Amino acid sequence: MCRWLAYSGTPALLGDILYKPAHSLIDQSLHSRMGVETTNGDGFGIGWYGPDAATPAIVRDTGPAWNNRNLQEIADHVRSPLFFAHVRASTGTAVQQSNCHPFRHGRWMWMHNGAITDFHRIRRDLCMAIDPALFSSLEGSTDSEVMFYLAVTLGLDQDAPGAVARMAGLVEALGREHGVEFPLQMTIAATDSERLWAFRYSSQKASRSLFVSSRVDAVRALHPDLAFLRGASAETRLIVSEPLGDLPGVWNELPENSCIVVQPGADELLPFTPQPV
Repeated sequence: MCRWLAYSGTPALLGDILYKPAHSLIDQSLHSRMGVETTNGDGFGIGWYGPDAATPAIVRDTGPAWNNRNLQEIADHVRSPLFFAHVRASTGTAVQQSNCHPFRHGRWMWMHNGAITDFHRIRRDLCMAIDPALFSSLEGSTDSEVMFYLAVTLGLDQDAPGAVARMAGLVEALGREHGVEFPLQMTIAATDSERLWAFRYSSQKASRSLFVSSRVDAVRALHPDLAFLRGASAETRLIVSEPLGDLPGVWNELPENSCIVVQPGADELLPFTPQPV
């Protein structure tokens, strides 16, 4: 499986989030505490939005994140109000750049932890459901990227939670047609640069871990020594596969079968149920 984080809020230096916390994503790439694998060294990726760019920048590599000098160089010089970071543990597909997250289409970014069970058995049927106009954009061989383009096909632009629910419903329906009892395991982050959605779901109702940070004012009151929060707005949020440190009151586990929407104004926590296509 994998580990990932999504940041939304006051523009922050990527390095402050990726490297400085006690149990940072870089530390998790070597010493994950909650993942299926302890080591997530089959590539990494970061994606961020610049101040005037219509699409996100994506940097991906096949080596481990913990010793990549280019990642350190970028992280210490890029500041963004919204960015994704992902460290990969392959579930069987090749270790290559096109299989590293996050994935991008237009203004959208997407990353995933989990798997489609027996993906090789239903891959053809799933790919055939992707809009032919999008199919040439599919670069890699992962279930994660197929899930992304299925969601785009099923209306991600118009209704992100609905599109992801329809994608999940299609995966489960096709999986069960092929005799797969529990077809889907997913924690997903998706963003269009304005809002950030995160989903936690599995067919077996035993989903991979996912946490969202508490409101900044509450965290600041509990931990006034956290330097990177001193200038953060109340709307600043982190969503992470596992907490970045052992700080009481900071991390809240996202419930099973749920979706959180991080957006201007009040965030929303919604139930998540796969829908038929």
